[in-house]
This record gives sequence, C-alpha cells and structure tokens, in this order.
Amino acid sequence: MATHLITGAGSGIGAAVARRLTERGDDLVLLARDAGRAKELAALHPGARTLVGDLGNPDRLSWAFGQQPMPERLDSLLHIAGVVELGRIGELTPKSWHFQLNANLVAPAELTRLLLPQLRVSQGHVVFVNSGAGLAAHAEWGAYAASKHGLKALADSLRHEEHASGVRVTSVYPGRTASPMQAKVHQQEGKQYDASRWIDPESVATTILLALDLPRDAEINDLTVRPGR
Repeated sequence: MATHLITGAGSGIGAAVARRLTERGDDLVLLARDAGRAKELAALHPGARTLVGDLGNPDRLSWAFGQQPMPERLDSLLHIAGVVELGRIGELTPKSWHFQLNANLVAPAELTRLLLPQLRVSQGHVVFVNSGAGLAAHAEWGAYAASKHGLKALADSLRHEEHASGVRVTSVYPGRTASPMQAKVHQQEGKQYDASRWIDPESVATTILLALDLPRDAEINDLTVRPGR
C-alpha cells in the first residue's frame, strides 16, 4: 500500500485521482485549506486522512504542519490544486499576481521542501499537474501562465537535484479539462461553458497513474494531454 499526499482533491482532476487511488487500496492524505474544508474532503473521500494548510499563504505552511501529525511515510506528492484569474497585463494588480503565484508556484515549492525528507527515504515521486499555459502564454493569461512556467522550472530543477536520491519528478500539462476551474475560466472569458467539449478529469487521472505506476527503470518527465475532440 502506497501513501500519497494530494492537493486539490475536492474537485476535477484531484478528485478523480483520489477516487482512483482509493479504489485500489492506497492510503491518502488530502491537503485542505482549513478545518471546514478538511471535513468536506473526508466526507468526499472516506478513509482518507486530512492535513490542514493554506496554499494561498505558503509562509504559514511550515507552522501549520508543526501543529499536526505528519505522515510517517510518503510515496508520492501530487500537486494538483491551482487557481486562475484572467486579466490583461496592463490591468492586473499585485493582489492578482500574488494570488496566483502563491497558490500555483510558491506553495508547491514550499510543500515540496517540507516533504522531501520523507520522499527521499521512500524514493518517492513528485507530480506537478501544470497546464498548457505552462508551455505557451496567451493574451489575458499572463499571471497564470507565469505561475505555470515557473512551476515547470521548479519541476525541472527538482528533477536534476533529486535524481541521485531516487526521487522521480513528472510534470503533466493538461489542456482544457472539464472542471469547476474551467467553468470559472469560461465565465471570465464571457463564453458559454460546455463540459462535453473538454477533457474528462478521469482521462488526466489515467495519465497521472501511468506515471506513478511506471517501473523503476524508467521515468516520465513531461506528459502533455490535449482534448481529443
């Protein structure tokens, strides 16, 4: 039985991954931003443990973890949570930049730092669910794309640094995926949202499990997933 710590397990890709791992008998630790969200995640994923820490405030993660029992063993860290706020560069405020950079980049970096000791012992796996915006930036996606480009750099550097310790690092770049975040994006874009046009979260979950389950003689570094219709 493997133990996985998952961010973003409340909906979309994160919820799909959590369900799949639970169904096969793995042990889950789900990160929640506060105690109320922890109760919701525990109800959504029976049997999973919860850990409280706000990705929007990465400076407090170390303190928060110091107040709670931490998993003794960790086989994978799955960074799936993310936030988005569209806007033109000439109009985005520092608040918008900090909102996205903290949750999408700084918090994953800090979470990884705090959990690397356990991952080194288990020769575990860090998975960053990035975005197509982590490879190409478009109008009104500047802050989000900057956070995701940074996440790619974080993953690439971590892979080089931890290769000798046996820690594997994978970045997954999904295209538009049917999720509450995608519904929010469509609302910001002023477009009608049709979930059937986009990737099913279960399909992205399949790619993440593929990376996790790959035999130790190989490693998936980067995996791009695009809508098939």
